[in-house]
Amino acid sequence: MNSQENNANDGLEKTIQTNFQKAMSYGDYLQLDKVLSSQLRVSDHHDEMLFIIIHQASELWMKLIIHELSAAVEYIQNNNLEPSFKILSRVSRIQQQLIQSWSVLSTLTPSEYLEFRDKLGQSSGFQSYQNRLIEFALGNKNVHTLAVYQHQKELYEKMQAALQQPSIYDAAIKALVARGLHIDGEVRHRDLAKNYEHNASVEEAWLKVYRNVDQYWDLYELAEKLVDIGNQQQLWRFNHMTTVERIIGHKQGTGGSTGVTYLKRVLDQQFFPELWSLRTKL
Repeated sequence: MNSQENNANDGLEKTIQTNFQKAMSYGDYLQLDKVLSSQLRVSDHHDEMLFIIIHQASELWMKLIIHELSAAVEYIQNNNLEPSFKILSRVSRIQQQLIQSWSVLSTLTPSEYLEFRDKLGQSSGFQSYQNRLIEFALGNKNVHTLAVYQHQKELYEKMQAALQQPSIYDAAIKALVARGLHIDGEVRHRDLAKNYEHNASVEEAWLKVYRNVDQYWDLYELAEKLVDIGNQQQLWRFNHMTTVERIIGHKQGTGGSTGVTYLKRVLDQQFFPELWSLRTKL
């Protein structure tokens, strides 16, 4: 009999902690009593549990994305680009988790969803403030979207403040300026609360970076990390749209949007436009 078999026969290893009356356990640390008691169904339908958990898990991943993007922006603003690279790679991996979640939700059939959809009232993923914060952090800003948060004063003020903050692309453009690359004043002094739009001087600056990789390797690496994140966000949007279409077709969304039609329009809102347009000109 080998040592592994001995351990199995002896039960728990002698060093394993079993007394948690005065010590913090795994469940205590993660506050699992709160997390696992938060799946409160409004119907008695079996599949509503899937619907709730997918969205709650997505919100947790979104919370981590916001946490990581905030740190990355700070590094870039301080002209310390390299530490942001690992952070941005992590964001891209988190986005992959979010993208994959749609394939799990797609196991919910139209007939099954219709059995509890009416119980959701006017609640909708459109109201996810964390998804909105991510969009803001990536440069897609729209003051009109804040209207759905007016009933929560503290949250509404938080969203207003986020609208005024520089996006990660604003920070990247500032890094271009710090390296002596020309950027038009209208971009450098633009209203940060407005959606970012393509600018020729920004495209020329990035073109110089891509044509002189050895000289601007860190800026080049930053640009490619941003392209990864922008691409993943678009994939998330696309999978969201196709999952919604698969489950409810072209019905109106529970929150009043046009549903799939609205989600298709959102796909036209591109992140970091010059990082895509420059590829044609290289």
